[in-house]
Amino acid sequence: MSTPPESSQQLGRAFIWIAWLLALGLLTLFFNGVLDRQRNPNQSLQSQVDAQGVREVTLQRNRFGHYLASGSINGQRVEFMLDTGASDVSIPATLARQLRLEAGAPRIYQTANGLITAHATRLDELRIGDIVLYDVRASINPAVDDIGILLGMSVLKQLEFTQRGDTLILRQHP
Repeated sequence: MSTPPESSQQLGRAFIWIAWLLALGLLTLFFNGVLDRQRNPNQSLQSQVDAQGVREVTLQRNRFGHYLASGSINGQRVEFMLDTGASDVSIPATLARQLRLEAGAPRIYQTANGLITAHATRLDELRIGDIVLYDVRASINPAVDDIGILLGMSVLKQLEFTQRGDTLILRQHP
């Protein structure tokens, strides 16, 4: 029995390495998607509008115990985390620049990390599923670096919300 030439062996090893790298890349993409859906199970929201015009959005709690929801501010997609302890919608400064929000008067806020100075702003439109709010009070927060938006009481006080188990239902009455 003759052995294959050296170049054929090298080519075979190269294909094996390529197959392993491709398999690892596909597994990474798959598990990143699984982890992202666990972090925010509300990327595709369940919405409905009843005969009386009540708009309803159902959110599932994530594996960390928080309610995250995909939505939009002024037509641009964003991600919200519901926070009943936040006075306003709190937007990180880097994201506020991307959304082209104007920084208004400074405001002092008491946070879990102490006092911060943020800047007042207004959102022309905030949307979560079929729920739409206009002219929403918000703040631009220079103290956070991530791109998560806290959906505070300036929005939540305009909605009715009910929690049952791992589900939170937001309702907007006409």
